[in-house]
Amino acid sequence: MVGWLFTLPSIVIIISFVFYPMIQALITSLKSGMGNNLKFVGLSNYSRLFTDNIFQKSVINTLIYLVVQVPIMILLALFISVLLNDKNLKGKAFFRTAIFLPCVTSLVAYSVIFKSLFSNDGLINKLLLNIHLITVPIEWITSPFWAKITIIIAITWRWTGYNMIFYLAGLQNIDPSIYEAAKIDGASGVKQFFYITVPLLKPIILFTTIISTTGTLQLFDEVMNITKGGPGNASTTISQYIYNLSFKYSPNFGYAAAVSYTIVIMIVALSLIQFKVAGDDK
Repeated sequence: MVGWLFTLPSIVIIISFVFYPMIQALITSLKSGMGNNLKFVGLSNYSRLFTDNIFQKSVINTLIYLVVQVPIMILLALFISVLLNDKNLKGKAFFRTAIFLPCVTSLVAYSVIFKSLFSNDGLINKLLLNIHLITVPIEWITSPFWAKITIIIAITWRWTGYNMIFYLAGLQNIDPSIYEAAKIDGASGVKQFFYITVPLLKPIILFTTIISTTGTLQLFDEVMNITKGGPGNASTTISQYIYNLSFKYSPNFGYAAAVSYTIVIMIVALSLIQFKVAGDDK
């Protein structure tokens, strides 16, 4: 009973602020309208998803971010963590702090800075022009293709350090004698990485992949502040579309709730797939 008394406050908070809103959102997704004028429409909101071109475009954009950015970020974080775990490296504390620092910066502040850096007359274009890599400025914000690249660069810059911390913690828990034995057996650094480091970090890699997938499927701040979903919904994500349905377009909270549940379904499905691929059936 004492144990239950200690956990009771957390249980009440979770039920009140997590499970109740989820159930309420599911009920709302079966209605249409806003405020007190919500009317029950059954599954019509969900059937509308199949004919909604903007929704379909937002799903495609979100999956592009997911498929391209998450693997790059995971591999980059893993590579950097191995480098920074070298006991002979000087200034490790500085490099770890510098790489992790983007994670604690304001989402809005860094998005505004990125928008300035990648504008047509921004620092990035000026640098590329000065070193003669390009002859005309790249339309980072106004081109459908380059707008996605800008978002991918932004979220990779911000969240790579976050995943790096998990890998560093895992690497420091690996017994150094394993690597010493591998060196004696003649294993190269590459073989040690693929046959020792990666297998032993498998649970952490699975964890970071799942949280990165979840975060990317809910991507909102960077798109909203850098490209505003443009040009012509070319960079719109599902979360931004939910925001637009609720506050920008003629408000339809029921349909917005239905769209939000597609994110839930995608997160659950992709998480199960990742567990299956990783061979973790627990």
